[in-house]
Amino acid sequence: MSGTSALRTWWAPRPPATGSAVMATGILSVGLHLTGQQILSRLALVLAGAAWLGLAADIALQLLWDREQWRARAGSPAALTMVPATTVLGSGVSALNGQPLAEALLALAVVLWACLVPLTVPDWERRMPGAVFLGCVATEGIAMLGAVLAAAEGVAWLAHTALVFFWFGLVFYLIGLGCFDPRQVVTGPGDQWISGGALALSALAGSQLMSAAHKGPYLWNNDDSGVLRGVTVALLVLALACYVVLAVAEVLRPRFRYDVRRWSTVFPMGMTAVAALSVASSVGVPWLRGLGRVLLWIAVAAWLLVLAGAVASAVDGVRSRARR
Repeated sequence: MSGTSALRTWWAPRPPATGSAVMATGILSVGLHLTGQQILSRLALVLAGAAWLGLAADIALQLLWDREQWRARAGSPAALTMVPATTVLGSGVSALNGQPLAEALLALAVVLWACLVPLTVPDWERRMPGAVFLGCVATEGIAMLGAVLAAAEGVAWLAHTALVFFWFGLVFYLIGLGCFDPRQVVTGPGDQWISGGALALSALAGSQLMSAAHKGPYLWNNDDSGVLRGVTVALLVLALACYVVLAVAEVLRPRFRYDVRRWSTVFPMGMTAVAALSVASSVGVPWLRGLGRVLLWIAVAAWLLVLAGAVASAVDGVRSRARR
């Protein structure tokens, strides 16, 4: 088997789960930007963009040449990772004032969401892994990017639409919570962390909606703003509580073997850090910024560890298939 064929064979089972790698890298870029680490932020954004292009090319090739495989993948909860991967990338692009590209990514994310959610959600059942929370993550990702663009461009209708996705995402979280297998907290291979990451992303979306109200045109009254503020703070508290529970579970039952779903651990860790940083600014709680910085560097360390495992796994996989 040629090296190219071996690499293709190794890559085939990776998507769509590797969308979590784009999500993890993209949210670290956002966090590094918020803490003033601009060079590292742009490097992470370039890596996330390159990985996103690889996933997009893979999907395009499947649609052209192997639609049966595409349908099989599209029916799994992991397929939804392409939606938040797109919105997180769009958020990073928007931070660099690339609003036209960010708008295009938001439009693409909405189309993907509309296509993938009807294919995945009806098949949810009880005792599912953490990937069941991707319905919430995908929906809140659209709310987050919509709010970011609404604040940047002062577009009221976009903020109102983002608010609808925000509340809809919380409904998806409750549905996912009813289907989630609690035993995954101590036995899951990594994607159990999405249970906390979905809450953190929801808190981030809420904080961005508050920021949009401050920077753009009139959006909602004081009562509505108070409700949004209270829900956002509550979501962040729940996300931090989930972070502690999941971290303790990792210590009590370590799982050191590399799994592609470990990218689904890094993303919630980074998302919790970014949510703390964003809520600190929108709500006015300075000590949250310090906590966010600490959590961000923990997420960077986790990203490096998972990257090392991914590289080692890729090298071993390509070598073993090349010998056949």
